[in-house]
Amino acid sequence: MVIYKDTLDDINPDRLTGFFDGWKDPPSADTHMQILSNSSHFILAIDEETHNVIGFINAISDNILSAYIPLLEVLPSYRGKGIGSELVNQMLKKLDSLYMIDITCDPGLQPFYEKFNLTPSTGMFKRNYSLQSGKKL
Repeated sequence: MVIYKDTLDDINPDRLTGFFDGWKDPPSADTHMQILSNSSHFILAIDEETHNVIGFINAISDNILSAYIPLLEVLPSYRGKGIGSELVNQMLKKLDSLYMIDITCDPGLQPFYEKFNLTPSTGMFKRNYSLQSGKKL
């Protein structure tokens, strides 16, 4: 069974392993903890048997007008079970009072997000791949 929570109570970096699949230089579990704690909002999917985090979504927001959802990920062995959809549903509900909620994704992922009444759009971005693992402290 999967439980969902929006706190880091009882979460430590050891419970955040296996994420950022396919990234050339992924953030460490410690950096992942910082990403979550510095986010305006986040929701974790936790395997109730192992107590490990198996999926997450986060949002950065001014909590007045807008929010941006930069990350949604479910561990490969848990995909296809509705966990990602539940994370998106819960986050959109949490952000429902805002005027705009933006997500940037590859065209192949647009059909997934269209299921949540999100509209495809055109955007621009810059990537500093040398910083992909996180800001150097």
